[in-house]
Amino acid sequence: MTVSHAEFQSLAPGGRARPLAWLAGTLEAERERWALWLPVAFAAGIAVYFGLKAEPPWWAGLAGAGLGLGLGAYLALRRARSGPAAACLALALAAGFCAAQARTALVAAPVLVKPLGPVWLSGRVESLEPRGGSGRGAHLTLSGLEIARLAPADTPARVRIAVSAAADTLRPGDWIRLRAVLRPPPGPSAPGAFDFARQAYFARLGAVGFAYGRARILEPPAAAAEAPTFLANPLERLSLGLAGLRAELARRILDALPGRAGAVAAALMTGERGAIREADMAAMRDSGLAHLLAISGLHVGLVAGLLFLGLRLVLAAIPALALNRPIKKWAALGAMAGAFGYLLLTGATIPTQRAFLMAGLVFLAVLLDRSAFTMRLVAWAAFVVLLLAPESLLSASFQMSFAAVVALIAAYEVLREGRGAWLAGRTRAGPLRRGAGYLGGVAATSLIAGLATAPFALYHFNRVAWFGLAANMLAVPLTALWIMPWALAAFCLMPLGLERLALVPMGWGIEAMLRVAHTVAAWPGAVSLLPAMPVSGLVLVALGGVWLCLWRRAWRLAGIPAILAGLLSIALVRPPDLLVTGDGGLFGLRGPEGALVVSSASRQRFSAGVWQRRLGEAEAQVWPAAGESFGEWLACDRLGCIYRARGEVVALVRDSRALIDDCAVASLVVARVPVPRRACRGPARIIDRFDLWRGGAHAVWLREEGVGVETVAEARGRRPWAPGRGR
Repeated sequence: MTVSHAEFQSLAPGGRARPLAWLAGTLEAERERWALWLPVAFAAGIAVYFGLKAEPPWWAGLAGAGLGLGLGAYLALRRARSGPAAACLALALAAGFCAAQARTALVAAPVLVKPLGPVWLSGRVESLEPRGGSGRGAHLTLSGLEIARLAPADTPARVRIAVSAAADTLRPGDWIRLRAVLRPPPGPSAPGAFDFARQAYFARLGAVGFAYGRARILEPPAAAAEAPTFLANPLERLSLGLAGLRAELARRILDALPGRAGAVAAALMTGERGAIREADMAAMRDSGLAHLLAISGLHVGLVAGLLFLGLRLVLAAIPALALNRPIKKWAALGAMAGAFGYLLLTGATIPTQRAFLMAGLVFLAVLLDRSAFTMRLVAWAAFVVLLLAPESLLSASFQMSFAAVVALIAAYEVLREGRGAWLAGRTRAGPLRRGAGYLGGVAATSLIAGLATAPFALYHFNRVAWFGLAANMLAVPLTALWIMPWALAAFCLMPLGLERLALVPMGWGIEAMLRVAHTVAAWPGAVSLLPAMPVSGLVLVALGGVWLCLWRRAWRLAGIPAILAGLLSIALVRPPDLLVTGDGGLFGLRGPEGALVVSSASRQRFSAGVWQRRLGEAEAQVWPAAGESFGEWLACDRLGCIYRARGEVVALVRDSRALIDDCAVASLVVARVPVPRRACRGPARIIDRFDLWRGGAHAVWLREEGVGVETVAEARGRRPWAPGRGR
């Protein structure tokens, strides 16, 4: 990257160019990169939509598009050269807003309002995922539902049920009847935490629950059994067929390769990770290797590349074809078809969609004898993914996948000038030097991708794996050179029933990868837990990152301060002193040294885990039983507890008989029971059962200027996935 003399003069003190003129000149010099900002503006429109606290009117996006056109017309009249570009960015912003708004309307489906059951229900198994390894049941997603005590208009389109008995006898497409307890999809466990209800809304998942006893397989309903095949929904049939194929492949893999290696092999080949043991999942996360279990660009690229290379070698071995036919293009078509099949088989997750789109465009360039523009490939892949599923912008998989790829391509562009000489030297080098060069490339790739994804991992998972580079140096070559080639061989041998010949050596590589994960995860200080990053910090990191990666000239470096400011925003966050779930069933307190203390070790473990992670705590203590205390700051009896912190007294009430005394001494009363206002005549602020029911989980800060309270309902606003509750 070079800076011209004119640019240097404009940057130097007393330079002749004014700042605005320099800015306009630099922007004009980057004209070839302007198109890369259209997907960024599209994503910004989606982010604006999801950031609103209330559902906007239907015409809001169209009004934004009109303003964009008006801006373009105004700048055109002023003869501004940037007029068309500004209008296109404004239109892309409005288009992203409209796409998110339209997607929200299109996926709308009934959602259960309150808990229901035990109740009998029947439906079709749409997907089946083992949970926690073999013998512990599965999660079923059911559609085509009939639920007792629910009218058809109020029946969800899909429900997700945990079953613990006879799950191995079920297959996607089966019609079943079972007895279950259903609940609405849960909201966040704390203000700002992950919103499962929003994710469920866009998956048209209207309830979750668990089953009692075994599921009974039924005959298909008459309407479904009598419908001709050509009248059935083709996409629905394709989805069910793929789910059934995925389940059958996973079963055959686990039969041929039992144990933990088989569970990982099933995840790599079908995308089903439910059979992986929790200890192995934790080791992969703590060692920085979790990305190897998620079907991502690495896996799709390896499958496509191996297919392309293999097909081209086979065709080249036939002289008549090699000399007279475009075998390179034939191999590209075969690789595209194989990669598309792998995409469908593994569930078409966000990283696989991005990787397939990029690979498809690369192979399309081969077919058209054109060169591929890599950063533009990423930009258009992001645009397509967001157009089809705007809500994916909020997911960790989208953010981490595209952050890694954009950073790698930007680094490649910076180093591209010296790459030709390096490649020439590498082709003349011996095996040892080539191997060292490959390992150096793996190290550089892992370092760049790790740095790019670390802020997003920190935001979503509140953890940093410090030795991920060392683990990836061993595990990535093992995956690329041994595990995935054997996986592709297993796919080819499955029609012959000989998949075990490939799965056994694949299992050797998986065992070695797991040993690396467990070894690195056990190193002292392998993982650091940090408090949750604020949304504003994540926005700064994202904007700084795209500014740094999309531009080519020196002004790109202005993105680094934005990234650092986003990371440092963690230091400005003060964790809440008190947390309570929306049903009042679990309380969490911060002790004098900042440690988390919860009211129960057995109830609502998921919420306790979310609090623990967001506070950056490795574990939580359980507060004392009745009649005991933790020093002077927490004392409990059978009716409740008294919590003292920062000069405030907080009463945590279990039983209404404690209200008379607690209201007289506390500045805040948090009760899991209803509190009539006449029953608490003191100066205390009251959060009772009804407040928790309306507002969801509460977070409380005890400050010198008073008590601060934030609720999940306030953080989410009133949206279709968070309709709110009245009195």
